[in-house]
Amino acid sequence: MNNTSNNTFKHILTAVFIAFFASFSFSAFAEEVTENHEAATEKKFDAGKMIIEHISDSHDWHILGEGHSAISLPLPIIVYSNKGFACFLSSNFEHGHAAYNGYKLEENHLVAVNEAGEIDEATTASIIDLSITKNVATLMFSVVCLLWVFLSVAASYTKNPNKAPKGLQSFLEPLILFIRDEVAKPSIGPKYEKFVPYLLTVFFLILFNNLLGLIPVIPGGANLTGNIAFTMVLAVITFVITTINGTKHYWHHIIAMPGVPKPVLLILTPIEILGVFLRPFVLMIRLFANMTAGHIIALSFFALIFIFGEMSTGAGLGVSVVSVAFTVFMGCLELLVAFLQAYVFVLLSAMYFGSAVEEPHHEAHH
Repeated sequence: MNNTSNNTFKHILTAVFIAFFASFSFSAFAEEVTENHEAATEKKFDAGKMIIEHISDSHDWHILGEGHSAISLPLPIIVYSNKGFACFLSSNFEHGHAAYNGYKLEENHLVAVNEAGEIDEATTASIIDLSITKNVATLMFSVVCLLWVFLSVAASYTKNPNKAPKGLQSFLEPLILFIRDEVAKPSIGPKYEKFVPYLLTVFFLILFNNLLGLIPVIPGGANLTGNIAFTMVLAVITFVITTINGTKHYWHHIIAMPGVPKPVLLILTPIEILGVFLRPFVLMIRLFANMTAGHIIALSFFALIFIFGEMSTGAGLGVSVVSVAFTVFMGCLELLVAFLQAYVFVLLSAMYFGSAVEEPHHEAHH
């Protein structure tokens, strides 16, 4: 009876936490969207522009407010062009309203300007932007956090060998064992051990940043896993590992599949070679699209409030009830998607590794 009561209490506590987390996250989104709308009351509300601004990268970390009165954390601008090397804080741009040192922000993109304030096309084309943007800062923050967590957990295992895990160890160990025993072993086979470190690194990196992206205040609020450059790099690393570890058997099946008539190979071989490059492409698009779609849907519900509010105050108030309810639901769903997308990326990567290192069946039988 005690166990049943404890389980019920845990379920209730989990449900309350999810509801609170979702409500907090999207109420903060709502506050920020409201500020944007109030700052532009003289202009017609542009839902598309608002959504793009919120899901795209930026050169500062927005905290509160809008326009010249906005409060934000400035990030370093590091740029090289035909003018030479320059380094300064993004606060000098005054939230995109001013030029500084011959540069200006146009829709979060760095451009060069002349003394008259007009865009200098030649210099802009030569710009190499090495700035620490919000996504880069989030990546650095997540790397530091993950290193701290796992180095401390590793130290605990060293100090207390062959003992039951405690604290953070007890939370992380089931996830680590799940990736090793339920993903790596079945998908890769006997050679799974060399790939486990990479799979664990990618899983926790994606999971941590997925969850961090649901928190709209510092140090969250960045759409890192919804940035196609981030997902592309992870997909390319998976592609390189698969290609390097591909056995003779693996490449033989791709270039000239055994038992297939040669005329058919003229059609099948190009398809197999194309499939080698499509696999990382699918990894890249899947993670990017799913994480970005969640943010777009949530912001779209809030945008409906102001779209209908411009028609009439009553319509805006009526739609707001439905919009907030759906947004809270999306928040709960996004928590599930955060775990699911990290798992799917790692599972597909493990399957690609398994196909690359698979030995011929007759050799395995002997």
